[in-house]
Amino acid sequence: MSPTYDRLEAGRPPSKQNKRFAWKKFAIGAGLLLALVYLFVPREQRVLPGWTGSHTFEKGHTEYESNPSKPTGEAPVKAPPSHANENLTHADSFESDPDPSKTTHCKVPHSASDKLVQYGLMLDAGSTGSRIHIYKFNNCGPSPAYEYEVFKMTQPGLSSFAGHPTEAAASLNVLMDEAMRVVPAALRKCTPVAVKATAGLRLLPGSQSADILAAVSSHLRTAYPFALPAKDADAVAIMDGADEGVFAWVTANYLLNTVRADTPPKTPTYAVLDLGGASTQIVFAPVPDAPLHEGDHKYDLDFGGKKRILYQHSYLGFGLMRARASVHRLVDFMAPPPEGTSTAERVVSNVCLARGTRRTIELAVPDHGTRAVTMDGMAVGGFDACARLMALVLAKDAVCALPPCSFGGVYQPALSEAFPSDAGRVLLLSYFYDRVAPLVPEPANDAPLTATVDTIADLARKVCTGRDEWLKKWGTNVGLMAELEGRPEWCLDLTFMHGLLRTGYEFDGAREVMFGKKIAGTELGWCLGAGIKLVGGVDVQCRV
Repeated sequence: MSPTYDRLEAGRPPSKQNKRFAWKKFAIGAGLLLALVYLFVPREQRVLPGWTGSHTFEKGHTEYESNPSKPTGEAPVKAPPSHANENLTHADSFESDPDPSKTTHCKVPHSASDKLVQYGLMLDAGSTGSRIHIYKFNNCGPSPAYEYEVFKMTQPGLSSFAGHPTEAAASLNVLMDEAMRVVPAALRKCTPVAVKATAGLRLLPGSQSADILAAVSSHLRTAYPFALPAKDADAVAIMDGADEGVFAWVTANYLLNTVRADTPPKTPTYAVLDLGGASTQIVFAPVPDAPLHEGDHKYDLDFGGKKRILYQHSYLGFGLMRARASVHRLVDFMAPPPEGTSTAERVVSNVCLARGTRRTIELAVPDHGTRAVTMDGMAVGGFDACARLMALVLAKDAVCALPPCSFGGVYQPALSEAFPSDAGRVLLLSYFYDRVAPLVPEPANDAPLTATVDTIADLARKVCTGRDEWLKKWGTNVGLMAELEGRPEWCLDLTFMHGLLRTGYEFDGAREVMFGKKIAGTELGWCLGAGIKLVGGVDVQCRV
């Protein structure tokens, strides 16, 4: 049930009149005075339940019309700002911002040494593409308060330019040009920029990743007016997997109002699971009584005026694209040797492709580059058979030196004890959302997309069965049908996701999960969390 938010804006009473009036003149004057008071003096404004006005922040805090201490399956409904001195409409996007160099939240910064508006540029150099997040903050309060972002992406990612660092740096021009368009000229020299490369660059051999990062750093410094933070080595670098997961956790919980300075005590937080192309991360705050061994998985976080202990782990090599490659290699290895045909003509049955679909795969050959293999779902493709392959890919039976373990021999406290259903909700990001969202009806009234873990298995069964089943379920959606026909590995993707959640992390099949792409127009992922640190956690040095 959503409460009604009331906002009172004080007005001045009319000054007293010292002259005496005849009663008729007095009545006329009083009537005119009341009319003026009605028209011009601010009055109490009531907002009806279910109001869905623009996304607003007040001194870094968002208020929602849902109880933040009790997450529900409904989308947070945004409440209006509670500024007592202004009746303002706050911009929630660059397009609606009347003046990007100013803010409607206040007229002067909290500290005289701060600028009224601060921008931050965070570039995500992922394995499949590069993305820029242009964040606008205001300094109306003691710490920068986030207002909105402008997002743009380009493909391929930096790792695709292995051996060609200059070309890798130039590939970011389209993103930096967007920053030039958005950030006002007067603020550019004091706008920090950072490039955080993730799993794609981590996997490059030798000095290739370092060469690319050095070229990017030099290019940003010479071609654009923005400021690299004082610690230049940290500004353009490969992000530690632990930070990637924790920053994603901060982003989601910040936007969902569970970790703000004014968040009520004991507000449940969201567990955040991010699935990228080359790696996947899990981060959650275990319940207070849950046992948690010491180690790299334990992350001490000081955020929103509160110290928290998180469990986190980044699984390099278990992102979606890497999982695909692992499955294809395993299928090729298990296939019987070809008889009477050349390797180039070889067709291999792949139970993780949808039935009746075919895909030519480039398999890596040690010291020999790659070779092409045609994979065919034929009549053998199916969820159950593919799920058995996923158990091998996830290495669930690997040696567990410090039990309990999730997969690959990695320690993780049992979620049934450390993060049960009543401790908080589970939010799935990136490829989790991209693969599931097109297959289910769009939630009504901007509600978040929710499902159970086993719902993913049900979707995988339908997708893996092939075109006849697609026609029954999604035949009227021409765009989706084209997507399914063009992506035979959609079956593999969904089966891997279910295996990751159910077999790997050991979530209960009935556990409800939420899928997210954006909250109030802001992209989910690690970037906003890192952006908050970029503008608030360092002394931003303006360029001369």
